[in-house]
Amino acid sequence: MKQDVMNTIDIVGQIADLKEIDHKNTLAIATFIELLIDKGLFTRQEFSQKAQELESASLVEIILKRRAELRTHK
Repeated sequence: MKQDVMNTIDIVGQIADLKEIDHKNTLAIATFIELLIDKGLFTRQEFSQKAQELESASLVEIILKRRAELRTHK
């Protein structure tokens, strides 16, 4: 029983650590995006549109599209 409690506490601690890491990663990504927008590399609307495109596409579709784009730029 004591071991079960310790395992549960350990798992809860690991989840808390993952939440903290996720928060820091999300903050870093948001900061990076804001810097790119501030530098004029793309607009917030372009970012939003691309995010919607990627969300609706499957990973395979994204890879195939990227490969086709790379072939046409050579």
